[in-house]
Amino acid sequence: MKPNVAISSDPAILSGTPVFSGTRVPVKTLIDSLEAGDSIDLFLSDFPSVKRSQIVAFLEMTKETLLATA
Repeated sequence: MKPNVAISSDPAILSGTPVFSGTRVPVKTLIDSLEAGDSIDLFLSDFPSVKRSQIVAFLEMTKETLLATA
């Protein structure tokens, strides 16, 4: 598995909450948005500092992790 450059966690940024790298946007915000039925395009519109490639990388990492534990 390649290192995840899409997500970072730094105690100096939101107390270490996982965020999209280079932003202060928590990954949980994306998850909450998708759970609410919002599209990725809407999320990107609301959080323009996040790149689509970061979301795709996060989703791919999540898929790999789930498949490895199933």
